Amino acid sequence: MEDNDHVKSHTAARWRLILGQEAETSLSSNAPGGSIRLTEEERIMDAALAAIYGGDSTEPAGVPGGAKGAGSGRGAVHLAKWLGDVRNLFPEDVVSVIQNDAMERKGWKQLLLEPELLASVKPDIAMVGTLLSLKGKIPEKTKDTARRLVQTLVDELVKLLETDIRRAVTGALNKRQHSPLPSLSGLDWKTTIRRNLKNYDRERKIVIPERMYYFDRSRRSKEWTIIVDIDQSGSMADSIIWASIVASIFASIPALNTRVVAFDTEIVDLTEQCGDDPVDMLFGIQLGGGTDIHKSVKYCEQFIEEPRKTLFIIVSDLYENGNQAGLVRRMRELREAGVRTMTLLALSDSGKPSYDERLAAQLTRDGTPCFACTPALLPALVEGALKGMDLAELAKRLGTA
Repeated sequence: MEDNDHVKSHTAARWRLILGQEAETSLSSNAPGGSIRLTEEERIMDAALAAIYGGDSTEPAGVPGGAKGAGSGRGAVHLAKWLGDVRNLFPEDVVSVIQNDAMERKGWKQLLLEPELLASVKPDIAMVGTLLSLKGKIPEKTKDTARRLVQTLVDELVKLLETDIRRAVTGALNKRQHSPLPSLSGLDWKTTIRRNLKNYDRERKIVIPERMYYFDRSRRSKEWTIIVDIDQSGSMADSIIWASIVASIFASIPALNTRVVAFDTEIVDLTEQCGDDPVDMLFGIQLGGGTDIHKSVKYCEQFIEEPRKTLFIIVSDLYENGNQAGLVRRMRELREAGVRTMTLLALSDSGKPSYDERLAAQLTRDGTPCFACTPALLPALVEGALKGMDLAELAKRLGTA
């Protein structure tokens, strides 16, 4: 009987956390003893959830004055504690949902500009997208914290994708990434240092490599040009982050000559930042503005030296405000010249994107397949493109949108 009461009590407590304070009276009638008993941890969870979902309050539980006092003093302290409670008590995927709801439902975006609060945030795609949209307002005292948060996410995403993308590219080119034959002139310093950081001698302050990595002499020259043309309108925030990470990985592969361009109605060439530091590249992107895809394609044409050794990737929802007819013509001419082209309507783990279906259909008919893609499927598409496969058929097989 006691075990049954324990199960009922636990079930009632879980429903109480889900439904909130307003449901306590109705739930209590079915709980053992006619009341719901929350543990200390559950009370903290309840307070954290009530701050976002418990009515019209715009402040976390226990924060006097809510956002009004967030810049300094007790408001910032209590909100930092709230963020810490959320991270400690909920699974990672739930943390992301709660944090993003706090930004959208309660208007707490401005609070991300405080370093002590930003340090408490779990970095994820949506949160970094929000931060990048606010970057013009970030005060000096917060910039280092913001950069560290973005760097944490970048490192996670690179780790997630790098192996598969490198394998896809080297598999398509059918050449080894490194040669076992030593040659100082062919030493890949970046890879050698990165893969031997675990062998850092703190006393001597040097890295002691277990293995040296060398470029294969046959791969010393750039074999392919990959152009990543990224729509930086606000609706593309998630895709921009993923595309930037993918572009930075391309830039680290010696066989590829990688060019990265971001556009709205103006064009920003991010190639140098991409090769040096993907975090700098992300901070160089301006979320928002109009869309002139035709202008960006025209700009990118200057980088095409060998059309049959060029892969051109547009990342855009295709809501073109520029010369749509000119865009269709230019993309058709690129295809006819031998350039391998594709349009990623979205590069994210979210659902089916909103996009210009008519323009996507026209480009697809002309040989530039347009589809949404999760980051996990992108390596297979890149490998297929480099091998000259039918990308429309490959996309169907992979189950892209």
